[in-house]
Amino acid sequence: MAKLHSRKKGKSGSNPPKTEGTPEWSSHSKEEVEEIIRKLAREGVPPAKIGLILRDQYSIPLVRRMLGISMIEFLGKENLLTKFPEDLLSLLKKAVGMRNHLKVNRGDVGNKVKLIHVESKIHRLSKKYRKTGRVPAGWKYDPETAALLIK
Repeated sequence: MAKLHSRKKGKSGSNPPKTEGTPEWSSHSKEEVEEIIRKLAREGVPPAKIGLILRDQYSIPLVRRMLGISMIEFLGKENLLTKFPEDLLSLLKKAVGMRNHLKVNRGDVGNKVKLIHVESKIHRLSKKYRKTGRVPAGWKYDPETAALLIK
């Protein structure tokens, strides 16, 4: 969604290697990786951060190649997923911060416009997650409940 509300061309990124299975230089087994993920998830570390920790500290490049399933699928199978997805929570946190800024700085027109963009992303994501069952079926974005949810 980088290109959606800006006049920029977005970010290009590299593609992961196309080979399947565990890399031959990795020294960790599938069971060790599963245990590390369980331990970090129980500590409250979000899935994206778990991936970074696995990459940087344990030299595990891709969880999907090690486990055969994605980390979100693994955490769901282990009942370690949070109630709300990580990307939705970060957008809610950003919207709450922007609303607090607007309470103090009412004339900040740029912030008002960007708040509309962020809330638009929240509505689209929540619609997607309601369809997939990742958030409760009747959940709707409300700024007051979002502020309570973030705290």
